[in-house]
Amino acid sequence: MPNDNNIPSAIELQSLIDSHTKPFVVVGRDYRILAVNQAYEQIYNATSNSAVGQPCYKVSHGNSAPCSESGEDCPHEHLFKKGEQHSCLHVHYDPDHRMHQVRVTAYPLVSSDGELYMGEMIEEIAVPNDVHSGGQRMVGKSQSFTACIQQLNLVAAGDIPVLLQGETGTGKELAASYIHANSSRSDQPFITVDCTALTESLFEAEVFGHARGAFTGSVGERTGLFAQADGGTLLLDEIGELPLTQQAKLLRVLETGQYRRVGGRGTRKADVRLICATNQHLWELVKEGRFREDLYYRIACLTVRMPSLRERTADIPMLADSLLAPISQSMNRNLHMTPKALKRLEAYDYPGNIRELRNILFVAATHCNNGHVNTAMIDQAMGQLNRTREQQPQAVTAGVAPGAVGQDRGVSAGSANAPGEASLKGLEARHITDLLARHDGNRREVAADLGVSERTLYRKLKKYNL
Repeated sequence: MPNDNNIPSAIELQSLIDSHTKPFVVVGRDYRILAVNQAYEQIYNATSNSAVGQPCYKVSHGNSAPCSESGEDCPHEHLFKKGEQHSCLHVHYDPDHRMHQVRVTAYPLVSSDGELYMGEMIEEIAVPNDVHSGGQRMVGKSQSFTACIQQLNLVAAGDIPVLLQGETGTGKELAASYIHANSSRSDQPFITVDCTALTESLFEAEVFGHARGAFTGSVGERTGLFAQADGGTLLLDEIGELPLTQQAKLLRVLETGQYRRVGGRGTRKADVRLICATNQHLWELVKEGRFREDLYYRIACLTVRMPSLRERTADIPMLADSLLAPISQSMNRNLHMTPKALKRLEAYDYPGNIRELRNILFVAATHCNNGHVNTAMIDQAMGQLNRTREQQPQAVTAGVAPGAVGQDRGVSAGSANAPGEASLKGLEARHITDLLARHDGNRREVAADLGVSERTLYRKLKKYNL
């Protein structure tokens, strides 16, 4: 990568963007890519060597010209004209020509000499099923896990809506993919929608699509997510985050089986099997008036509860092997757990569930020199993930989600240190308190670190009286 007085060093850039778990790319004023992180490389199958120096619109979009020239909202053009953060929805294509609907957020990055660069974070809204699971499998032998698999197999045989409930990190998305793969629709599309990424103003256009000229800036037609999932399965992830107005629009589609594109004439139909997922207690939201009761009964025809990792500690050795395999492959090394290290993993309570186990293994692997991940490395990884990290510049840290906890536990901050209470009881409240201090009270950054929406964070702050 070029390196002169006007461009940050490769090491400096790489250390910053590798802190992001979502695809992140640094782009110069001339549209040329300066650095990409590993998540970006995996999605777009572009190594750092092949991507750096190439125009961003060529690598992400497969275009021969900037997005603005084809009438799209261009975050690069906006940022370098106004010097401010900008977010918009885009359609990206990977090297296999698979479409990814994404939210792109551009952050201004300023070097020590005042030169402006763009840091672009990419969040998937909907992805094709063959890249969705990332090669992960559902593994386990515990009673709670096998009971869950039996339920998933039963619901896969039918065709009515399913509600997956469980704490953050328990594998609800993977379970939805499992249902689809074992259903009669397995050869049809599996589309995932992140409900937290759809703003109220864009809900109808993204979910139902829009006609050409439906609103200012819509230079072409957009195929809605319902139409993309026609014949297959549609997963609405974090369904509890949908505002009431969007819930009403979704309910009409479920009741009639018909929808209308924004700006379109006439109604359309889509044959879609609906799966919803949430880490919240939806019935509690119904009683609080924050979730429609009629919609609840529509989506919760069958309910499957995903067990927490604390309930299936017998599965930890199998999970560790399964999770360590792709880590070993990515590092081009042959890594194994020592028996004592596995015992240490089995003794932990995992507030972040399987996602946290994966993060612990990844960090431990980075400290492993001889191929054997031992107890000291596991302890070091656990300490590193729980320790307050050094705060980074706001423009760079926005959107970082390093695998912290984010589930709803129904505990109060006041009970965190009560004598005799399990350490788990106040862990989330203490963790949020640490994050608030680390980010100087910036709720957007705290929510990003937790891996939840700001709306969910606000509820947690109120509940814990923080």
